Amino acid sequence: MKIFRNFVLLCCMLLGLGLTCVRAQDKVVYHFDNTQSQGLKGLRNIRNQLDSEPNTVIIAVTHAAGVDMLMDGAKDEASQTAYEPLIADLVSRGVRFEVCEITMKNRGLKKDQFILEATYTPSGVVRITKLQNKEGFAYLKP
Repeated sequence: MKIFRNFVLLCCMLLGLGLTCVRAQDKVVYHFDNTQSQGLKGLRNIRNQLDSEPNTVIIAVTHAAGVDMLMDGAKDEASQTAYEPLIADLVSRGVRFEVCEITMKNRGLKKDQFILEATYTPSGVVRITKLQNKEGFAYLKP
């Protein structure tokens, strides 16, 4: 009986440890639809989040005017800060930046107009929905 009880206790401890490990990694989707009002603020938010919780999985989904920060040569209008080096740094820390292909089509944009760090998704809003509902990502909009 003692061996069975110890076995059950060990199994519960291992299960608890496994659940702790699963929960330890936060997953967040950042939603950008306006580069000028959200760009620098959102990139700072992402950087700050990674500084505090380096293991966070972060995907930044852009559509509408949010894709502008991922275009080659894009700068913040007010400060003239270039977005690309900030984004490249975040990508090196594991962040993924996705561009909505519907927006590209509607605006007549081509992939060669975007920085190399950009990745693509067929629909930004569908991607956000799936990340939240099916993959358990928290939603943040700067």
